[in-house]
Amino acid sequence: LLDRLFRVADALRRVTQGKPGADAMAALLSHKRAMLYFAQPSTRTFLSFLNACHILGLKTSEIRDTTTSSEVKGESPQDTVRTFSSYVDLIIMRHPVPGFVEKTAWVMNRAQRPVPVISGGSGKDQHPTQAILDVYTLHRSLPDGVDGKTVVMVGDLKRGRTVRSLSYLMKNYRGVKLVFVSPPQLRMEPDILDFLKRHAIPYRETHDLGPALPEADAVYMTRIQDEHDAAGESGSVDYSRFDFHAADLGRIKKTCIIMHPLPRRNEIEVAVDDDDRAVFWRQERNGMWARAALISYIFGVDEEILGRSS
Repeated sequence: LLDRLFRVADALRRVTQGKPGADAMAALLSHKRAMLYFAQPSTRTFLSFLNACHILGLKTSEIRDTTTSSEVKGESPQDTVRTFSSYVDLIIMRHPVPGFVEKTAWVMNRAQRPVPVISGGSGKDQHPTQAILDVYTLHRSLPDGVDGKTVVMVGDLKRGRTVRSLSYLMKNYRGVKLVFVSPPQLRMEPDILDFLKRHAIPYRETHDLGPALPEADAVYMTRIQDEHDAAGESGSVDYSRFDFHAADLGRIKKTCIIMHPLPRRNEIEVAVDDDDRAVFWRQERNGMWARAALISYIFGVDEEILGRSS
């Protein structure tokens, strides 16, 4: 499925370069409507989904603050989402409560008018479409694809849902090795480590970034997730030890790529941006194409897109 989504994303890139192709793609789902319900702050995920919908012609509605919905009157979040399903054909949502998006999908599957639900992030647990665009970025950027590569994940791995979701998708590739670099307080949680063990995906953990850099085929940087700082985990952490500086460019392979789900703070020095191996701005744009490919797959127009580009 991942390979198919990537082929569709590539096809959309090609076809929409000119107006005739862009107009044809925008007609594919012009009879459909989508609701973007983002109960947490978002820039990239929201905008990439919004523009993915527009590429395929979906008309969109949005709620980005629950204080503008009937939840302030006491309506439950579940009833709010059921309300959306009366008007739209697709719900794309981000919610601060872990597991809420999955629960919503279960409710929608049982409704008289089932509506597909796409997660734009659920608490600190998962960010599945970010993982898809991350693998798409690896696929497009690394010589010979993802198989056999070493991915170094750096930073707040305990609460970074992007690295959690990306770790899950590594089971689809052969010979991948993961290196987790983090402060001891923010190390990857046992559920992910247990998953990797069950699927025989080798990994190691360290709190020292320097020695991990030369072996990396991809360095995946993350910021500290202090919006989830319920127990004060961040206060005692010297996060500067996990920053990537321009001087570190000489320590990585010429083919290594530097990724970041964004937004960033200080964990990647701005001077790094000019290096061709810094792909995080391309990674950001990849999100629009990968999410458009996913939406096209959900509505069954992916084959038409592939046929148009052949």
